Formats: sequence, structure tokens, C-alpha cells
Amino acid sequence: MSRYDRYVLSQLVLLFGLFSLILVGIFWINHAVSLFDRLIADGQSALVFVEFSALALPNLIRIILPVAAFAATVYVTNRLHSESELTVMRATGSSPWRMARPVLAFGVLVGLMMSLLTHVLMPASFGQLKLRETEVSQNASARLLTEGTFLHPTAGVTFYIRSIASDGSLNDVFLSDRRDPDETVTYTALRAFLVRDETAAKLIMVDGLAQRLSAGSQSLTTTNFEDFSYDITPLLRSETSDRRNIRELTTVELITSRDAIEQTDGYSPGQQAEELHLRFARALICIAVALIGFATLQLGRFSRFGVWRQILLAFMLLIMLELLRGLVSEPVLRDARLWPLTYLPSVAGFAIAALFLWAAGNPNFARRRAEPEVGA
Repeated sequence: MSRYDRYVLSQLVLLFGLFSLILVGIFWINHAVSLFDRLIADGQSALVFVEFSALALPNLIRIILPVAAFAATVYVTNRLHSESELTVMRATGSSPWRMARPVLAFGVLVGLMMSLLTHVLMPASFGQLKLRETEVSQNASARLLTEGTFLHPTAGVTFYIRSIASDGSLNDVFLSDRRDPDETVTYTALRAFLVRDETAAKLIMVDGLAQRLSAGSQSLTTTNFEDFSYDITPLLRSETSDRRNIRELTTVELITSRDAIEQTDGYSPGQQAEELHLRFARALICIAVALIGFATLQLGRFSRFGVWRQILLAFMLLIMLELLRGLVSEPVLRDARLWPLTYLPSVAGFAIAALFLWAAGNPNFARRRAEPEVGA
């Protein structure tokens, strides 16, 4: 690798790291706000929030990698243009194909990172995330034993504890059950105890009052009790299903166990084919967008106004490839035999980049075609 290649590659990697950090931060903050509200409202600790955020990072990074690679390529190429470094390279006889070599190496590097994410880190993170979600949803202490906070463990149920004694008893308990539209039941008790075995969990309330409000007759019935058992098992039941997320499946499973996945997880052959080939296509699209970002800025003559037209064209091409990816997704989902369509955006990206590099290396071709021939 020549000094020019190392120089450009180092600039690309540096800017790629900067753009990735910025974009991951923006996406992570947007995701973390909703995640924080959900976990803290359920009584989880800050460590659980950090763990869930870390497990969500591979998927966030997967989204921003192509964008960061494209932005880094466009920025570095534009700077090389403005500082006349590419002009010097052309003066020495270097072709656009030769100058694109470090960009290709950069794209391959980003593609390898994407492959590591999609084939290894994302399935592992989705699996661990589902496991932790199941554990948290089954954790009665986290969901119900929170002092001084009105909790809503499920729709139509409100639970409140004033304080928890050192012996584990609950003081001044309030429980409102509005799941039955015809009747609302409200329980209040001076003390309560949470008892749980392998199959069920019960809230034993002592010295309390039960109030039943009938929606039809608008009549209120009150009952004093010394002790009352309330089954809270439905409130603690995990909301997660046994069906795995398709991104939780490993690449080896998608290749070798298609029939078993369809039976156990319910994913059609089209869904499996799209997910499998999309994992390989994402790596290729990283290379394609990097080459497009470089090749597009090679078009046109020198202008004192810069290359903003080429930059705009490059962004439009990036959007076009993303739209194309959405268009080819539906046919593959319907028919798994159409899986080659998954690679169409990548092939289109490589073709556009090759066309632009050829046009940049033959600037007089279009000019000769545009000029009218002078007859004798």
C-alpha cells in the first residue's frame, strides 16, 4: 500500500469513527429516552437500564454504519478536492480507478465490521436481550415492591405501597382492579405480604377494605376483611413469547435449519431468505456507498463554487439505494426463490460507482458526443 493509500485510508477511518460516534449518540439518546421511562417506571435500577442500552447498541450501530461510511467518504473526498490533493494525483498520471483504491479498502473494512455485527453480535445481543426481558418481567420485587409510587403492572390495574418494613411486610397497600368493564374493585389494607411459590404469586392483605363499584347500577358495595388473598400471578406473567426474534437466529441456523425454524418460530421461507441474504448484502452495501461517495465527487470540472452539486447527487443516490432495498424486500418475502433480488441495491451501487469512475477517467468522451461534427 502506497503512502497516498495509507494517508487517505487513515483520514477515512478517522472521520468514519467521528461520524459513527455522533450518529450512534443521536440514535441512542432517542432510544434511551423511551427505554428509561419504561424501565424506571417498572422499578428497575440504573444498572438494568445500562445493560439494556448496551444490548441495543449492535442494532443501532448496524443502522448507522453505511451512513457513517458514506458521510466520511464524501467529507474526505471533498477536502482532498478543496486542497487540490486529488488534482496533484491526476497530474502525476493517477487514474480515478487508482485513486479509488483506498476507498475500496475502507469499504471492505466497514463491510467486515458490518458482517461481524450481523452474523455474530446482533444474534447474541437479541438473544441476551430477550432473556433479560423475561427475567425482569418475572421479577416481582422490581415490578411491585416500590415504595411511594403508583405502579401499573398491567392495563387496568393500579398498585401502591406507602412503605416496606424491614421484615418484608407492606404497609398501607392500595390496589385498584378495573380490568372488568362492568365492575371496579378497589382494595386497601393496613398491611400485606407477598407470597410466591413455583406456580403462583399471591398478595395476602390484612385489616383491609374491599369496595366494588357496579358500572350498570352505579352501586357501591364495601366489605371489611381481616385477611384476604389476591392472586397477582397475571400481573407478574411475562409478556414475552417463546417465539424468537428472527434477528436472534444465527446465520448457521438460517442456512441449515429452515424447516425447523418454520415449525418452531413460524417464520416463512421468504422471511428466512430475506434475513439470511440481507446479512450478506448489508456488508456489500457498505462498500458500494463508499465507492459512490468517492466516484460521484470525481464528476465535472473544477469549479470555484465547490462540488456541492456532486454531493447532492451522491445523497440522492444513497436515498435511491435505500428505496430500492425496500422495493425488493416484498417480493422476497412472498417467494424465497427471489432471494437474488436482495443483492440488487448493492449491484446497482457498484454499477453506478464504476460508471462514474469511468466517466471521470474519460472526461472528453461526453464532450465529444455533445459537440456537433463539422462536415467538409
